[in-house]
Amino acid sequence: MAKKVHVSETPATAFLKAQGIVFTEHPYDYLEHGGAQHSAQVLGLDPFSVVKTLIMQNEAAEPLVVLMHGNKTVSTKNLARQIGAKSVAPCKPEVANRHSGFLVGGTSPFGTRRKMPVYIERSILALPRICINGGRRGYLVGIDPAVCVTLLDARAVDCALDMSD
Repeated sequence: MAKKVHVSETPATAFLKAQGIVFTEHPYDYLEHGGAQHSAQVLGLDPFSVVKTLIMQNEAAEPLVVLMHGNKTVSTKNLARQIGAKSVAPCKPEVANRHSGFLVGGTSPFGTRRKMPVYIERSILALPRICINGGRRGYLVGIDPAVCVTLLDARAVDCALDMSD
């Protein structure tokens, strides 16, 4: 039986607790550039249900958050078209860190430093449960995906692409 590991509170878990959201904790050994595929593998999860939090920006350098399946990538062209932007691109890591208040690899959509619009891949909302970053590298929290809509006002989009490679 796996022993229960409690991870110290993060701005993300403090935010979830303050909203009365029940979540499960899933710590794992972080691997630099391992991403959602690595966390899914070591935790024995389907990468489709592990959701990555991506900090991107539009053509005016205004930040936004995209929640995407761990085994998919974002079509920035489709996303831009759906949100009425001329273009969307990932932020450089140091810019993403500044906007979110989290280190890349440990970015959670909950408890970010600044409020940003949140877009969630529509098919994520059909899942019964997701694991998403809890605000620290090597730490996911399990929640109902509807929480992303109710707490973050996340807007559903269709911009997933299969990962090539």
